[in-house]
Amino acid sequence: MANRRRGEVALALGPERYTLCLTLGALAELEDALGATDLPDLATRFAGGRLRSRDLIALLGAALRGGGHDLDAAAVAALPLGGNLDAIATALGAVLVAAFGEAPEVP
Repeated sequence: MANRRRGEVALALGPERYTLCLTLGALAELEDALGATDLPDLATRFAGGRLRSRDLIALLGAALRGGGHDLDAAAVAALPLGGNLDAIATALGAVLVAAFGEAPEVP
């Protein structure tokens, strides 16, 4: 069960239930995977709202591993979407807000 106070977010994919969490290690993994220079660079990239599928795999994978699931990138890429792309995006948005706070308004 996800603990919101610890920044955890629940995600159901098919019959499986997962916990997502962006730990410091997960954020470091994302910096490396996405070529970000630092945490503000990483936050800006996600706040822009334009992500590639590979970005989603990296973000979902890091959040899953941060939540205690031992899945490599290939296993994350093979997870069944089953029409749940909106649920995945919502969960990833929630885990990003838990890590970085709300995104500032864009004029």
